Amino acid sequence: MAGLAAIDLADQLALADSLADAAGAVIRRYFRSKIAVDDKADASPVTIADREAEAAMRRLIEARVPAHGILGEEYGEARIGADWVWVLDPIDGTKSFISGVPLFGTLIALLHQGVPVLGVIDQPISGERWRGSAGAPTTLNGAPIRTRPCGDIATASLFATAPDMFAGSDAVAFRRLQSRVKLSRFGSDCYAYGLVAAGFIDCVVEACLKPYDYCAMGPIIEGAGGKTSDWQGKPLGLASDGRVVCAGDPALHETILTVLDS
Repeated sequence: MAGLAAIDLADQLALADSLADAAGAVIRRYFRSKIAVDDKADASPVTIADREAEAAMRRLIEARVPAHGILGEEYGEARIGADWVWVLDPIDGTKSFISGVPLFGTLIALLHQGVPVLGVIDQPISGERWRGSAGAPTTLNGAPIRTRPCGDIATASLFATAPDMFAGSDAVAFRRLQSRVKLSRFGSDCYAYGLVAAGFIDCVVEACLKPYDYCAMGPIIEGAGGKTSDWQGKPLGLASDGRVVCAGDPALHETILTVLDS
């Protein structure tokens, strides 16, 4: 993140907190209630909670920083070429949300000239909020957190949202990785990334993601001592191909890249 040290993110962090608060107020109102579930074109579910939560965040951005761009899962892009772009996923893990499982979260990222510099994972039911920003330690509910060391892949815990996110050669590579780790688990959506940052699990490897699924993760994981990239080791950004490697231990991250490519 060269050249970002001089950027003061205090105002943007305060705005990110306001966005998370606004989304959370909507989500809590609908959680475990009888609401309609619609299918998008890709057959993924969406609800009034997703739409209203994103709309609430977008209103705040338009009111407070109208020159900033926005990319949201539900309402698309605005001013995407701006120096500052907010990337929003109102409910990452809608399948968990509609099932009454509190492992979803609101994802908020801020990119500066294409580089993610701020990330928030907010779990509005448990009241957990991870905040990461360039040049500062990641926090969970205000307290600094660190990833845990994991020098041997044979002792690692590996998470992904679902096995069916991997297809073709990606599925072969992921199964190869699974065979090398101690434990693999599915189904935690963005919550797993928060657990990597907090030092409870070791890595998340995923595919077929969109920018609003992963842009928040770099500042959070790396601010806690970890490493994130695509499957080729390149930094994550709007143009990434949706394949993500996140590890709490940078050495483990390098090992995972080697295994995926072998």
